[in-house]
Amino acid sequence: MTWIKTIPPSEAGELLRKALDAQKILYPTEYAAPDKDAAEIVMSHSLIPEALHHAFATFGVLMSPALPLGRRHHEMIATMVSLTNRCRY
Repeated sequence: MTWIKTIPPSEAGELLRKALDAQKILYPTEYAAPDKDAAEIVMSHSLIPEALHHAFATFGVLMSPALPLGRRHHEMIATMVSLTNRCRY
């Protein structure tokens, strides 16, 4: 659960709903949250739908299966970046 104010999907206005729907389309299916409408990291951007769109659309496009790197390579890079940044996730 995020500790900052968020807008739940059930209360999303048109702009936020569009941003959430657009980011879901770009994300790899393995990132889907079956028991929730959106992941908490996504919802932490719910107060600024334009930022949500740009931040997560970039990630979604970079994870495209059409690119030369496979999923395992993406995960390796993400792991090393997190380790370098001393980030837990």
